[in-house]
Amino acid sequence: MPRPPSIDEDQLADLIVSVFREKGFDGTGIGDLSAATGLQRASLYHRFPEGKEQMAQAALTTVERRFGWVLAPMRDDPDVGAGIAETARRLGAFYEAGALSCVLDTMTLAGAPAALRDHARSLATAWLEAMTDASRRAGRRPEAAVRAARDAFVRIEGALVLARVTGDTGVFAETVALLPSLLTPEA
Repeated sequence: MPRPPSIDEDQLADLIVSVFREKGFDGTGIGDLSAATGLQRASLYHRFPEGKEQMAQAALTTVERRFGWVLAPMRDDPDVGAGIAETARRLGAFYEAGALSCVLDTMTLAGAPAALRDHARSLATAWLEAMTDASRRAGRRPEAAVRAARDAFVRIEGALVLARVTGDTGVFAETVALLPSLLTPEA
């Protein structure tokens, strides 16, 4: 009978994401991942035979799955305004009110392999597309919806960087609260 894992897959994914979120790809070492997860290097390599890059891809896949939940209301709610507002609430929770860095940002710093940058790019594109579609459904013309989505993305990401640099998460909270007005046309 195989030995049960000392950590379940969801816990492991959370811990791996947190290390890459904090240190980026290049700054993360196997020792960091081992210390964070409590698993020996051999156990990490047993679960991820391709090493750190496979762990980073698993981290982005976890973020992708969870971010799908964040974006779902904006995509699916027939009341687009309510959907955007719920997505804004979920964004706040996902980033712990601005206390967490964006893994798409930190993961694509210097040294990240092309496949990892491509994965991060596809996540950012999906986020932009969801905001563009919501803005269009809210009544903006297609070109204006694209601009509104880009503006919202830049503001949210900028607020996360500012929170990381200054330790002040207030601007993130303000920015997330503005998401509905950023994506919907003025009446």
